[in-house]
Amino acid sequence: MDDKTTRRPALPPSLQDRPTLKTIAFMTGLGITTVSRALKDASDIGAETKQRVRLVAQQVGYQPNRAGVRLRTGKTNVISLVLSLEEEVMGLTSPIVVGISEILASTPYHLVITPYRTSKDALQPVRYVLDTSAADGVIISRTEPKDPRVALMMERNFPFATHGRTDMGLVHPYHDFDNEGFAYESVRRLAALGRRKLVLLQPPPHLTFHRHMRSGFDRGIRDFGLESVALDIVDLDSSLLEIRAAFETLMRAEDAPDGIVSGSGAGSIAVVAGLESAGKKLKRDVDMVSKVPSDFLSWLRPELITMNEDIRHAGRELAKAVIGRIAGLPAVELQSLSKAL
Repeated sequence: MDDKTTRRPALPPSLQDRPTLKTIAFMTGLGITTVSRALKDASDIGAETKQRVRLVAQQVGYQPNRAGVRLRTGKTNVISLVLSLEEEVMGLTSPIVVGISEILASTPYHLVITPYRTSKDALQPVRYVLDTSAADGVIISRTEPKDPRVALMMERNFPFATHGRTDMGLVHPYHDFDNEGFAYESVRRLAALGRRKLVLLQPPPHLTFHRHMRSGFDRGIRDFGLESVALDIVDLDSSLLEIRAAFETLMRAEDAPDGIVSGSGAGSIAVVAGLESAGKKLKRDVDMVSKVPSDFLSWLRPELITMNEDIRHAGRELAKAVIGRIAGLPAVELQSLSKAL
């Protein structure tokens, strides 16, 4: 049989492989240049044409070729979020990613997550991004008072934003939670419930928000005439098993606290397990205030007093800050602080 009678007509090259500008041009009957300018929202392209091009682009799953964009503009259209694996345990990763993605959805930028362990060199993932030009901007968390990552990016004049503040005398974009206000308000609430001996499950000492949370807690202890119980063997970076064991031991002691302030929801689960193993009960023997990223903990333990840190909101603010810095906005205009809800 003649091959010409059995061979099917070949699709245009643009429909055989990943969707390209040629694909959209073929399907709309427009020129490639017109399609490209419509996707870039050029002022000389009509609104109806733009809408038609964008609809087809969405239907075929078109994504700009990043390599081509980088060659033409020198930009990657990538924002790198550097997160520690410990933050996943604390339940922070998903909400912050959702918040960042909500802002990036209306921009050319894509989010790439770069994980690392705190036991490793935290500077390494940031140095990699800078040395390889893998992103146009970086978002980091777990900031330290004298953070070498911030110093390096400031030295390289590289756009970034931090989840948390520093104490370096450098003005840079950030979004932070008022941990000092959270701790003080927690102490105030426990004092109002008649609790007199309080303990704080605090952040690791090398992080900036340790100082903020500790300052608010200590100030509340002084202002309300309470007693502070020391707890130095565990912190929020300790494993849940370690936290549970430490609080079981603490709550079995004769001078056990009757009020607890916890800096994380995950840590609070371990704290509750520990105090219950010691035969103590919330509301009866001890009251507890916990910072949480969602309402889940209060659903499980309604007797627990919770104060919400909106991590999703933090993600949105951080995305706005790093995009603003890429656009050249002054860093001082890209700083925000949220209160507990």
